[in-house]
Amino acid sequence: MEALKLGYSPCPNDTFIFYALAHGLVPSPRPVEPVLEDVETLNRWALEGRLPLTKLSYAAYGRVRDRYVALRSGGALGRGVGPLVVARRPLRSLEGVRVAIPGQNTTAYLLLSLYATGFHPLEVRYDQILPLVAAGEVEAGLIIHESRFTYPQYGLEKVVDLGAWWEEATGLPLPLGAILARRDLGEGLIRALDEAVRRSLEYAQAHPQKTLPYLKAHAQELSEEVIWAHVRTYVNAFSLEVGEEGERAVRRLFAEAEARGLLPPSAEPLFL
Repeated sequence: MEALKLGYSPCPNDTFIFYALAHGLVPSPRPVEPVLEDVETLNRWALEGRLPLTKLSYAAYGRVRDRYVALRSGGALGRGVGPLVVARRPLRSLEGVRVAIPGQNTTAYLLLSLYATGFHPLEVRYDQILPLVAAGEVEAGLIIHESRFTYPQYGLEKVVDLGAWWEEATGLPLPLGAILARRDLGEGLIRALDEAVRRSLEYAQAHPQKTLPYLKAHAQELSEEVIWAHVRTYVNAFSLEVGEEGERAVRRLFAEAEARGLLPPSAEPLFL
């Protein structure tokens, strides 16, 4: 049976979730072929419909709703998980400030665009942002993933926590990323793949130490302490099942972005 290409990032939350599925340790309707890439690369590929199954920023999902549908499992939503803006010194405003961003299709950039105007974005890989800010090549950085835990090591300080800002404004968890399936796979296969992703996560939660070599292989610069902090932060109950509250959070994010002209509207259902 032909394998389905499955795109996800090398970040510990994704490698944790997909460890069992990638290694054939849980039932799946089709074997999967992992494709590990930076999330912004996956976001750009989704605009082309390149991968049948892929991790995606919710901001990018908002642009490909005609082609993809979100699985109910495997995503990243929650509280206390938001992107941060960091700088070498306090900033009263981002007006006119050069901000290194991890990609224009990331949820982080969408949130920053909802929060502030008048800044000057510079798009770079997420793991290059902290060194750029520390070197003074830009005034501020919009950080995601493990950078949330490591920015103090660069002598930087938090300017704003965009997740906390979102939670205070809406009372809802913050949607960051989802696992999407191309709609042309058909509802039956998509539902079976959703179950496979859920089982993969359940396996990892039951056997976390078995996943560690895989996590470390793709996050070689991170200590075990940071790896597990990353997993605890981004893998939670919403990762097993997005739930009604998670759905409301996604709809609210898309509605806010559509009202500002940051995302196109769509009538397609968001989840299975």
